[in-house]
Amino acid sequence: MAHVEKVTILGSDSIHVGYGIQDHIVKETLQNLATSTYVIITDENMEKTAPFRKLKASFEAQIKEERPNSRLLSYAVSPGENNKSRDTKAKVEDFLLLNGCTRDTVILAVGGGVVGDMIGFVAATFMRGVRVVQVPTTLLAMVDSSVGGKTAIDTPLGKNFIGAFHQPKYVFVDVSFLETLPTRQFINGMAEVVKTAAIWDEAEFTRLENFASNFINVVTSDSIDLAEIKTDLVKTVLGSIRVKAEVVSKDEKESSLRNLLNFGHTIGHAIEAIVTPQALHGECVSIGMVLEAELSRYWGILSPVGVARLIKCLNAYNLPTSLDDKTFLSNVGFKRHLVVVDSVLKKMAVDKKNDGSKIRTVILEAIGKCYQWKAHEVSREDLRFVLTDETLVKPFNPETTPATNTVIPPGSKSISNRALILAALGLGTVKIKNLLHSDDTKHMLSAVSALKGADIRTEDNGETIVVTGNGGNLKTCDEQIYLGNAGTASRFLTTVAALVNLNTDSGDHTILTGNARMQERPVGPLVDALRSNGSDIEYLNNEGSLPLKIKAGKGLKGGRIELAATISSQYVSSILMCAPYADNEVTLALVGGKPISQLYIDMTISMMKSFGINVVKSTTEEHTYHIPKGVYKNPEVYEIESDASSATYPLAFAAMTGTSCTVPNIGSSSLQGDARFAVDVLKPMGCIVEQTSTSTTVKGPKRGTLKPLKHVDMEPMTDAFLTASVVAAIANDSTPTQITGIANQRVKECNRIKAMVDELAKFGVTANEMPDGIEIYGVDYKNLKAPSAETGGVKTYDDHRVAMSFSLLAGMCSESVLITERSCTGKTWPGWWDVLHTNFGVDLDGFEPPRDLNDISLLANTAKNGDKSIIVIGMRAAGKSTVSRWMAELLGFDLIDADSVFEEEHGDIRDFIKNESWQKFREIEANLLKKILSEKPTGHVISTGGGVVESEECRALLKNHKKTGIVLHLHRDLDETIVFLNSDATRPAYVSEVKDVWQRREKWYHECSNYLFYSAHCSTDNEFQKLRQSFANFIKTITGLETFKIPRDRTFAANLKLESYDGIVEALEDITAACSAVEIRVDLLKDQTSSFVAEQVALLRKHISLPIIFTVRTRSQGGSFPDEDLETYQELTALAIKLGVEFLDLQLNIPTVVTKKIFEKKGFTKIVATYVDIHGKERWDEPAWDNRYNAAFSLNADVIRLIGTAVNFQENILLENFRASHQNTPLIAYNLGEQGKLSKMLNTIFTPVTSELMPGNASQEEVTVAEINSSLTSVGILNRKQFNVVGSPIEHSRSPDLHGSAYEALSLPYKFGRFESSNAEEVYNELMKKPDFGGLAVTMPLKLDIMKFIDEFSDAAKLIGAVNTVVPLKGQPNKFFGDNTDWYGITKSFSRNGVPSIENSSVNGLVIGGGGTARAAAYALHQLGCAKIYMINRTASKLHDIVSLLPQEYNVEVLEMQEQVAAAEPVSVAVSCVAADKPLDENLLDSVESLLQRGAKAKKGGFNPTLLDAVYKPRVTPMMRIAQEKYQWTVVPGVEMLVNQGERQFQVHTGLTPPYKIIHTAVVQE
Repeated sequence: MAHVEKVTILGSDSIHVGYGIQDHIVKETLQNLATSTYVIITDENMEKTAPFRKLKASFEAQIKEERPNSRLLSYAVSPGENNKSRDTKAKVEDFLLLNGCTRDTVILAVGGGVVGDMIGFVAATFMRGVRVVQVPTTLLAMVDSSVGGKTAIDTPLGKNFIGAFHQPKYVFVDVSFLETLPTRQFINGMAEVVKTAAIWDEAEFTRLENFASNFINVVTSDSIDLAEIKTDLVKTVLGSIRVKAEVVSKDEKESSLRNLLNFGHTIGHAIEAIVTPQALHGECVSIGMVLEAELSRYWGILSPVGVARLIKCLNAYNLPTSLDDKTFLSNVGFKRHLVVVDSVLKKMAVDKKNDGSKIRTVILEAIGKCYQWKAHEVSREDLRFVLTDETLVKPFNPETTPATNTVIPPGSKSISNRALILAALGLGTVKIKNLLHSDDTKHMLSAVSALKGADIRTEDNGETIVVTGNGGNLKTCDEQIYLGNAGTASRFLTTVAALVNLNTDSGDHTILTGNARMQERPVGPLVDALRSNGSDIEYLNNEGSLPLKIKAGKGLKGGRIELAATISSQYVSSILMCAPYADNEVTLALVGGKPISQLYIDMTISMMKSFGINVVKSTTEEHTYHIPKGVYKNPEVYEIESDASSATYPLAFAAMTGTSCTVPNIGSSSLQGDARFAVDVLKPMGCIVEQTSTSTTVKGPKRGTLKPLKHVDMEPMTDAFLTASVVAAIANDSTPTQITGIANQRVKECNRIKAMVDELAKFGVTANEMPDGIEIYGVDYKNLKAPSAETGGVKTYDDHRVAMSFSLLAGMCSESVLITERSCTGKTWPGWWDVLHTNFGVDLDGFEPPRDLNDISLLANTAKNGDKSIIVIGMRAAGKSTVSRWMAELLGFDLIDADSVFEEEHGDIRDFIKNESWQKFREIEANLLKKILSEKPTGHVISTGGGVVESEECRALLKNHKKTGIVLHLHRDLDETIVFLNSDATRPAYVSEVKDVWQRREKWYHECSNYLFYSAHCSTDNEFQKLRQSFANFIKTITGLETFKIPRDRTFAANLKLESYDGIVEALEDITAACSAVEIRVDLLKDQTSSFVAEQVALLRKHISLPIIFTVRTRSQGGSFPDEDLETYQELTALAIKLGVEFLDLQLNIPTVVTKKIFEKKGFTKIVATYVDIHGKERWDEPAWDNRYNAAFSLNADVIRLIGTAVNFQENILLENFRASHQNTPLIAYNLGEQGKLSKMLNTIFTPVTSELMPGNASQEEVTVAEINSSLTSVGILNRKQFNVVGSPIEHSRSPDLHGSAYEALSLPYKFGRFESSNAEEVYNELMKKPDFGGLAVTMPLKLDIMKFIDEFSDAAKLIGAVNTVVPLKGQPNKFFGDNTDWYGITKSFSRNGVPSIENSSVNGLVIGGGGTARAAAYALHQLGCAKIYMINRTASKLHDIVSLLPQEYNVEVLEMQEQVAAAEPVSVAVSCVAADKPLDENLLDSVESLLQRGAKAKKGGFNPTLLDAVYKPRVTPMMRIAQEKYQWTVVPGVEMLVNQGERQFQVHTGLTPPYKIIHTAVVQE
């Protein structure tokens, strides 16, 4: 029998803990809980596991002997938190009643927290209470929910709001059940374990810190084997249970002490309520613990070390500690954007431990101890502060600011990092006290541990770090060493990594990397010095910056090392500290001029002496040091003095507010140069400074009387210049303050000098950059401007010193000032804001920038490309030069042709290869690419040569770029490429044939790119312009400029079930009429190679602009693709993402590991999670469908598609009930089969449809849009409506013909008539009030008058100032929406006639005339993307009136004088709004012809200049004839605008897109 530990709770030894104790569970239950009926209740997942089957088998065997007259029943509920509901509880109760269970029943709840909570509640209420035994099977349930008798179910309004206290007779904790637990659930449970130790038992918390590494290694392995950690795991579970049992025994009903168990839950539960089920309970509680610990620190109760220790422990268990944790974000997806402060506070307000509306939370006093052993009331202001990363600093109030203060800043970052390096390289054990606990030192400690440099532990509740060094015996590790933005750590560790020895169980190198800014900061001079001394160091990205790959086992040769030290003294300190471990003694010579920050070099030498190594400064050579060989000997204790740079902030606060502040542990004897700040800076500015060898006190003058410093050289204390700058900002006697000696501050976390100039300007303070400094013109503090929160407040550049400095100036303003990214102060002073709030009495508040949740780009799991440079690769003759130019024009980027750059530097490529070699060409090509990427990381399209992928170095550069940017592979049909190349004798010949080259490169192209565009064949100019438009749409999609919004109203998707689309391209627009998407069935294509699939996608894109749903349906799901070919399935889904399709269908029966990989890479492609039951095995009211929906929901699918098979008509009714209760995510749900047709009629979004124009015969279950509309009309879902064109005269209006033809084609039950009237009120009374009113097409003279009856306007109607389209507002009786579609008619006419997307292309537009359409024309040209819009008319006054009503950003200029016309830039698009029935004004015509002539000559934008005439009678107007015949402009007749605006009007009226050819014919035919 397995060993069992018993824990007492409420006076009974009822909690039994062990490993493999199934037999014990059964024996105890049968012997001590007599009953007629035992009921084991579990969930459908658990009942399939080996531990459960063992338990049940044991019960079945023992019950026959122990209780032969008793029976055993079992029941399984659907798994998942969503099933912890009233409905599931009722089903369990019905099962018990139907099986005749009575009050003597004993229920065993075997499962996780969902089962335990819910079945416990069943037991509490069934027959007014029956006995229950809890058998928890998850770590979370074992240590938390199963102990204490809390039972509950969830409701839509919150978790666990309905329940009861019902103590179990036993809690059997069999740790062997954890063998069945997925890794994420294992980690999830550890949050409660850490929480329990944090509130109660510091010794256990320490044990957990040490256990983390082993735990994670085991639970994250591919096959979890608990044998290695079994003992520790049982101990972990026991430790947590004992604490909870003790607390529950003292406070069973949660009246006081038991509230402590809710540490982290007040905030955590609120977050969980928003992001469940994508985030798990423990993950949310982990974040909640950190935020509540930070609240305690904010109140001055918990030390910064306590917070840091908690975060480090949670991180060690792979738990999230921030809402922006990468793994957490990948799990919750879009829901992260729903976690807004107001929502969280609202959820917190209904927490069970609150006192009425007062929010209460548990406050930690120290690790292992709660403050006053109770929950405390928290203000919403304080909660807003900890919940946001942006803070509002309120004015420093003289009435509440303490007159005197004493502040002890955290340990020096500079000394802390040096001490850790020296201790790790040394021998023996050293206790480091007052170490800075910050992001920087956290990264340093992690790196030292990873490289096996030292054994590190803590004492004094984490306040003391105990380091036992390994004497410099470091080893390589598998993982990259991530250093965030820790510049000091990165420089020091670069040399340390050169000393690392080879670990035979790991790689032969060390990789140092950091965040984006760290990868821009220089490390080149240090690397150059190390390379020259034998180190093998490779740059993996940008030359001169991290990431670095450092070869192990090379070490340092020693001898003379020359180092350029004019940029950073950290380079010098890095080599100094590691020099004793070189093969030979080192002489370090600092060259290139006077070293920067000499005091930091002196600090390093002084500290090395404390660790036993004496550095000797050369007496014969300036700036040269001799370092002996040796091993550091760690002192017993090393005390870190406070950070002198950080001390400048509280001292400056005193100076600026006229108060006094003392820093007791920094004085004149400090090792740090910044200790001189008070004496050298504040004293000359008018402060009284008292400084001893160990302390500094500053007393500021009366507010507003600080004096500027004419000049101060801050080279010895460069980091403090930011503090000095904000003090100088309010020192005003007309003399500026000049600070010099700070040139190195341009290469810190940001360009600090520029940052100060830019941000001071927001306060109304003028500052100028100097070559090595800054000049500041101070102002009276009363005249400071408060930067507006609406415009972004103060930008901190993720720089701790910028944030802390401006927090001081912000408080001197008369209004609150927003400081962004406040958490960046964690780099050196995590508790700065707490000191500001607690010590100085400053009021702070949280601020959350408004977030547009309708911004559909938030749905993507990738950031928009923004201004990051884009690389184009592909075979020669694929069209890279052309599409690169298109892309550059579209994005407003500059174009770089890598081959042209090569030829500028090395001459003709053909001659170079002939004279040198291909190999030499490839070497230079790689160096050029590296240089281009380094110098042009933003704002460029980089077109490369066809063979760029031949070089391994280039491939590495491309792969690295695609991690955060775009590498676009452009491809075209290979046969076309060969034809083109055979006709081009100007390019160098290949050694092998083109096809052989393609076969060699194909894999490389795919590996090196993350997007693919297939350039479809074009045989006409029109096709070429269509290709350009499809390419523009593609670029907008993959860069995030445009993201398709998932519809919520009734929409259709054309389902293309063909082997090839070549035969239907001309009919595509009509086949997809009324559709909002097109679905391609890749599994049905005749060829599934990437080239063929890409070609088919390109064909579609060239002819229609609808979003594509990319589907590969396997045989088991009703398709043709083999289920077993998972590898090709993955390749095809990856291809879909590369092609930038809008939607990717992903089957729910695909293994989870594959699914997650696809989700991680989806970019801006949306996922449609699909399951098809082709055999009709499950009814829609069975749990299986619920589980599939929840599985898709948990994956963060953008759309869920569930397809059943109807075996009877009733299945359609059940499906609609299912749809009604599953509204969280857009749902496509319908039944297959003849009897399932009704479900397709009732489906709302992306209902699959066919078309009569599709080749072949449609199956009986396939339907057209017209058939669906007809059916919906028959059953009364689609109601008859009356539409009219209104105005006068309207007898010749083509609107009834346009709309009527589309109604007929789509079988819509609508009528479109004419209602002639010049009275808007008459239209309102006679038409708009009617119950069957559908909408209006409004013409003159009613476009303005009708507006008084409109309740809501489109943006277009507002700016154009007229309405031509009216519809009822949905769900709002007698309220109406007004739109103007004239602008759409203009833009669509241009795009249909070859005008591409011209945003950022510097293309200009022209509006001719000042009639009613002129304002719409200006609006249209702005929407089209015109950089400048000219307007010209016979009388300019009308135009000035129009311009005054348009936004300034439209950049409209009225051309009145001939000089203005002559000075105007060339135009490429024009809209004529002048009447065609009168002669053209000669002066106007002369000006217009001048503009047309220059436009034709310039041809800006890469397309033929195009003019649209808004007048549609006559068909060819005089203006069109002049533009086309005289200046060869492309002209578009007004009838096209009429059709296109009508198309848009139809969409507004009906929500559907009409068949274009049909409405076009209806309008143009006479």
